[in-house]
Amino acid sequence: MKNNILADYKKYVRKRIYFIIIVFLLLLVMSVFSLLSGAADIRFIDVWQLILGKSSGFVSQVIFNIRLPRVIGAILSGTALAVSGAVIQSLLRNPLASPYTLGISGAAAFGAAFAMVVLGAGSAHSGSNMIENPYIVTLSAFVWSLAGIVIILLLSNYKGATPEIIILSGIIISSLFTAGISAMQYFAGNVQLASIVFWSFGDLGRASWDNLWILAVVLLPLMFFFFSQIWTYKSLQSGDEHAQSLGVNVKKARLTGMVASALATAIVVSFYGVIAFVGLVVPHIVRRIIGNDDQFLIPASAVFGGFFLLLSDTLARTVLSPVVLPVGILTSFIGAPLFLFLLIKGINKHY
Repeated sequence: MKNNILADYKKYVRKRIYFIIIVFLLLLVMSVFSLLSGAADIRFIDVWQLILGKSSGFVSQVIFNIRLPRVIGAILSGTALAVSGAVIQSLLRNPLASPYTLGISGAAAFGAAFAMVVLGAGSAHSGSNMIENPYIVTLSAFVWSLAGIVIILLLSNYKGATPEIIILSGIIISSLFTAGISAMQYFAGNVQLASIVFWSFGDLGRASWDNLWILAVVLLPLMFFFFSQIWTYKSLQSGDEHAQSLGVNVKKARLTGMVASALATAIVVSFYGVIAFVGLVVPHIVRRIIGNDDQFLIPASAVFGGFFLLLSDTLARTVLSPVVLPVGILTSFIGAPLFLFLLIKGINKHY
């Protein structure tokens, strides 16, 4: 009997490890495919010659200055959004919870609109995105997303940081900042209005080596924190009382996890705009395949999130080539039907 249980557990672990390895290999393949895809005709042999230092200046410019930053940006952003969604869903024991549905992305979008209208960052044309000072927009989006986090935490602490209170607080914040964005659009000029609409799409075409360094410096410690807390999050799956009996400070674990998830989302949204539904879609897909064990769910969501967003961005810039779609549009087209599917099938099936 004991041997059978041990064999079943090993099979259980192998299945999940194999899934993570397969998705990681798919991510590598997709990274190479994404580097080769686009309006400029670049073949695999060109990339190989670039590695050997024998490539032309044109290929080097396209790969290093345009496509590679975009690929790395998609992987980092997808990983951050997916892990944040998985952590929030685990903390609140609700598969419909995510940074997007809790209003954090909406707060950042309001911050960008505020910078464009009030601070004048969207008052002049600058390339194709009509944003005069992208750094002011990024800073304002980040600050306002942090303000949204603070409001959620204050509201949740007022009546106790239960999952229900936090979700309701997020709905309130989302509605508040949506109204704020509408007000900014009402008072905006034509160019400012176009800037707000363009920024809200979510576009990885803004990825550059400058913002990738900032993104990596912020996100890597946060990812390390999430992985270090996996057993704490896992204990919460059996209920607050069970976690407390194991010595877990439930309130502290929930609040620190929420703040870290919100910060990871805020930095991504601040640079690349609102990329909706990744934090909702990816953890749920992974959960359907390998189950609800955070020990495997969080690492698998990290890898699958990078793959999912990179795949979405590659499709967005190739499906209607030479027209490049903002990736936020494609993720919304995928995420919205799945969101409805969750409601129809029953959102509490895995909890």
